[in-house]
Amino acid sequence: MKKENLSRICYRSGLLIFPAAVFLAALLSFFPSEGADRSPQPLRPVATYSIVALDKETGQLGVAVQSHWFSVGSIVSWAEAGVGAVATQSFVDPGYGSLGLAMMRAGKSAEQALNGLLKSDRTPEVRQVAMVDASGLVAVHTGKNCIAEAGHYQGDGFSCQANMMLKNTVWQAMARAYQNTRGELVDRLLAALEAAEKEGGDIRGRQSAAILVVSGQSSGVWWKDRVYDLRIEDHPEPIAEMKRLVQIAKAYNHMNRGDELLTENKVKEAMEEYSRAMELYSGNPELIFWPAVTMASTGRVEDSLPLFRKVFALDPNWALLLQRLPAVGQFPKDKKLMKRILEQSPKK
Repeated sequence: MKKENLSRICYRSGLLIFPAAVFLAALLSFFPSEGADRSPQPLRPVATYSIVALDKETGQLGVAVQSHWFSVGSIVSWAEAGVGAVATQSFVDPGYGSLGLAMMRAGKSAEQALNGLLKSDRTPEVRQVAMVDASGLVAVHTGKNCIAEAGHYQGDGFSCQANMMLKNTVWQAMARAYQNTRGELVDRLLAALEAAEKEGGDIRGRQSAAILVVSGQSSGVWWKDRVYDLRIEDHPEPIAEMKRLVQIAKAYNHMNRGDELLTENKVKEAMEEYSRAMELYSGNPELIFWPAVTMASTGRVEDSLPLFRKVFALDPNWALLLQRLPAVGQFPKDKKLMKRILEQSPKK
């Protein structure tokens, strides 16, 4: 985009209007010039395997990673709703994540963003970076000095990349698993991680993992746009633990969707979502208590009683919590109803 065109642009945020010159300077700073001294000297390698992908049906963007490195998700995985996803690894420069997203947000393709950042990097030969933008275009770079075994597989709307692997077949195995798995994007990302581990994975073993999935379109509220944001910081079996957490996260997503439907007075649809949540994570009293509260509050008292009975048996403190809800408008101020529900508590 030419400077004279950019100079006409004002960026509006709430009640603030930023001058065009300020916006121009900020935007141009996202496009490093060739030869710019941007990157620090490489330190220890964050060797890892990862995948970035776009779900063409939902528009969701995601990145998943596993490594024998503490808290790998805090530096490798980046994604923004309606913009793109980035994995930056090997002798990692996190700037590829933040700047890559900024460039794609400003209209650059994944390839343009990656090429621009590589040109301003003093040591691109030790980087391994993959990007996918919101249109599904993919760009990936594996530097010649990444520690073997290192390589990548670029597919339609996704890229699998790895370095310091036990075998040079890891990234191909990831791609096959991703392409052959059905379900949500998170399921396919997880399948790719599992396949990498089965193929030998990181030559040093396992330690941490992360999955980040964002919506296809931005709501303007970043935390609402994060469909899954899960990290295993330090665990002997991070992939197995991630699989467990994905199941729990799905349950809470159904729970949250139920809450949204309830605010729209769609009680039947809300209860269906609550039921799915309870099926996915049956042992959690939280996912039993609130649907029971909803049922009782909307006249389905008989349906709520078995749920209250179950949750009170798990922990009597839930009965105490129920009694605090009417004061803040979260449950009817109906003494007879409250008495009937509290009678479901285990007899002492």
